Amino acid sequence: MAKEISASMIEKFSDKIQTTAENKVIKDAVMKNGIKAATLNSEAVVSMNPVFSEEIETGKVSDQKASGRCWMFAALNTFRHKLSDAFNLKDFELSQNYTLFWDKFEKSNFFLESIIDTANEPLEGRLVTWLMDTPQQDGGQWDMLVAIVEKYGVVPKQVMPETFQSGRTLELNRVLDTKLREDAGVLRNMSADGKSREELEEAKTGMLSDIYRILAFVLGEPPKTFDFEYRDEDKDFHREIGITPQAFFKKYVDLDLNDYVAVINAPTKDKPYNKTYTVQYLGTVVGGHPIKYLNVDMETLKSLAISQIKNKESVWFGCDVVLYSDNTLGIMDTDLFDYDTAFGTEFKMTKAERLDYKHSCLSHAMVLTGVNLVDGKSNRWKVENSWGEKWGTKGYFVMSDAWMDEYTYQVVINKKYLSDELKAAFEQEPIELKPWDPMGALAVMQ
Repeated sequence: MAKEISASMIEKFSDKIQTTAENKVIKDAVMKNGIKAATLNSEAVVSMNPVFSEEIETGKVSDQKASGRCWMFAALNTFRHKLSDAFNLKDFELSQNYTLFWDKFEKSNFFLESIIDTANEPLEGRLVTWLMDTPQQDGGQWDMLVAIVEKYGVVPKQVMPETFQSGRTLELNRVLDTKLREDAGVLRNMSADGKSREELEEAKTGMLSDIYRILAFVLGEPPKTFDFEYRDEDKDFHREIGITPQAFFKKYVDLDLNDYVAVINAPTKDKPYNKTYTVQYLGTVVGGHPIKYLNVDMETLKSLAISQIKNKESVWFGCDVVLYSDNTLGIMDTDLFDYDTAFGTEFKMTKAERLDYKHSCLSHAMVLTGVNLVDGKSNRWKVENSWGEKWGTKGYFVMSDAWMDEYTYQVVINKKYLSDELKAAFEQEPIELKPWDPMGALAVMQ
């Protein structure tokens, strides 16, 4: 039988606070300054020295502004690091607006195809409810960006610059989701009336025409070809006439994206290590690059990231940046805030429990550009964020090794750094996870 909160119970709770003298000091400090400021551990701040034994110089930090494009910025940042070194450019950026356009267009098609596929599922069922919750959004993962780049290529930022709404995507998302939910209702009703798949697909094509028009008006229409002109750091002028976005990626970025593997750490009982996983109804480009993860223990994940950094190649990674981090200081550390002492209780969920009980998941993507090694072991990491230069050390953060253990969920690694056993493990057929599995979470932090 359920037991209600009684007056005597509240009295006991209050007495427990009042009978401890230091509680008044703590309460006053928290009330006046807020939880983070009142519990900040100055020793942890001092220990997070932004100096690293292994470091990649990557230049000025980019700014995603009020959008959830962190995963896209992080991936394009790894591309531009390579491009800038190869062609002697400084502070060069690829167009995040270009990839945003195609991501939203492809996500719209992916959603409408999912609606057609599930037309016979009950509207109130968990699957269709899950689809309707978020027809499209800013968030994504590495493999989703790969699918976009493989199909559409990339362009310099100057060719398709930011617009008002590309850096403030809230209203665009509202407009697109309104239209897509309306379209979903039309397609489901057509299916209920006995219309064929071909008729549904024909109707969907007209819907996509509307979506394309909305995106073109808001973000601009992506170029089919463009002229690439630049002056390098030696002041030499270069010109490329009429190049396509696909040819630009091949010539100037020159990465085989199939060489890169999404490596995760999900220490839950339902996901054994050295197995591969995918997620139902997660993706961007229908028929494009598949989403596939290789699950490994945390020490293996870190050793792979260290190997890539030591070879002067930055590492895309996904984490839960919200917990135990401070944006102003640019520090992520499990000791940064002493909540246990301040509140007289313990916060002791394990990483697996945080995933199982929906307390944590991949929410943000950034780039690892350095690591500090002591006797071959990492103790802190250099992180390139995409929130501009006002946060941390000109936009760069410091992450403790303990924080990486607890709140990092994914890194992207070139296959050449994998052992033969891990390469073989990655080639396994992936186990399908439900759409709402925490490993299907998208990096979408602003």
